Amino acid sequence: MQTLVLQEPGHLTLTETSFPQAPGPGEALVRVHRVGVCGTDLHAYRGKQPFFSYPRILGHELGVEVLAVDDPIGRIRVGDRCAVEPYLNCGRCVACRRGKTNCCATLNVLGVHGDGGMREQLLVPAAKLHPSARLDYDALALVETLAIGAHAVSRAALQPEDTVLVIGAGPIGLSVIEFVKLAGVSFAVADRSAARLAFCRQALGVQTALDADEALAEKLTSHWGDLPTVVIDATGNPASMMSAFQYVAQGGKLVYVGLFQGDVSFHDPLFHRKELTLLASRNALAADFTAIIGHLEAGRIDTCPWITHRATLTETPQVFPAWLEPETGVIKAMLTI
Repeated sequence: MQTLVLQEPGHLTLTETSFPQAPGPGEALVRVHRVGVCGTDLHAYRGKQPFFSYPRILGHELGVEVLAVDDPIGRIRVGDRCAVEPYLNCGRCVACRRGKTNCCATLNVLGVHGDGGMREQLLVPAAKLHPSARLDYDALALVETLAIGAHAVSRAALQPEDTVLVIGAGPIGLSVIEFVKLAGVSFAVADRSAARLAFCRQALGVQTALDADEALAEKLTSHWGDLPTVVIDATGNPASMMSAFQYVAQGGKLVYVGLFQGDVSFHDPLFHRKELTLLASRNALAADFTAIIGHLEAGRIDTCPWITHRATLTETPQVFPAWLEPETGVIKAMLTI
């Protein structure tokens, strides 16, 4: 079985590994057809991904086909096309007991804490498969990315009168934008990249796409007459995350979706004076996957423009380093297995 292994930072190799055994109780053997390349994978390649050890098989954005299954519930069948919910939780800790399976105390994320899907086949819990009879493998591989945005917007608990700033127009920012749009609130997007802002305007129909320069607060106030009531930072950039406090209106909310390996600091009097609510958003829930598949099937979300680069497993070790460079213009790279 061909498998891509990240042996150490900057060293991605194609190797031959044994095929998985038959599924045990509650498991499914799946054929991987598509793998979306995430910022997590890029950070891991650079050696800057928290919660990570080497060697590791990357890949948690997966579009798969069920080859065999031992599912006593009968929800999943051989031949089903599925998205994979890659968050393997214990079901016993305080978070799991309260339904917050996304932040299980011993969470194992495929492709991060454990080996993922950049290989031909793998075993997964049947309960973590989300089937669709209508979606193709490209769309199914992007359900997990969308789930990150869906969960972040859910954490923000948007109200009709809210105004929202999304900082960062990478893939996670794009997923946030989709669900802010579905919420029907007034919003703006900010990024340093003119190309990404242009993509937001052209592919997502974003009306207000702003350069995240020193005058951003002034631009926001000019646009709305005040600062936004909700700011969602999807950059994973420490400077952006720490400066985001200044863009939130009095009594507003700041949601961090991005993650970096370090500390966040802020000016406490500003935080206190505004009585801000600071929220983290980690991964997603099973209900997010179900809802997203419904949105995709109904045509309320179109991820086709996202995929700008493609490669096969054999091509990936050669092309992967270029995907880290801004001038390559990657929005979302997709592997065909």
